[in-house]
Amino acid sequence: QVQLVTTGGGSVPAGGSLRLSCIGIPAVVQGCMAWFRQAAGKEREGVARIDYSGHTTYEDSVKGRFTIIPKNDADNNLHLQMNSLEPEDTAMYFCAALRVPCDFSWSNFFYKSQGTQVTVSS
Repeated sequence: QVQLVTTGGGSVPAGGSLRLSCIGIPAVVQGCMAWFRQAAGKEREGVARIDYSGHTTYEDSVKGRFTIIPKNDADNNLHLQMNSLEPEDTAMYFCAALRVPCDFSWSNFFYKSQGTQVTVSS
């Protein structure tokens, strides 16, 4: 099974920005792709997803700050642009691809990544 790779994590002060990348999604895979995060001691949660029609869904706390950027002809990678970061965004971030129906059910995604750590200081 293809293992996706996430890059772009790091440590930033509150208000900063990071751009995460999800590398390794097979070119033939289109449609449902998502970003998840898991903070220490908490459950993994869905952050952003894009479905087969291009419709995007965001977790309430990241709306207006995070943008999921889908694959395109020039770039076969999935991205998550994170702006105005807050300490509450500190977590390990993961990406996933290919799920029917398209929702935030991590365990049912076919392709998944190991995480990249994002730390936001106050």
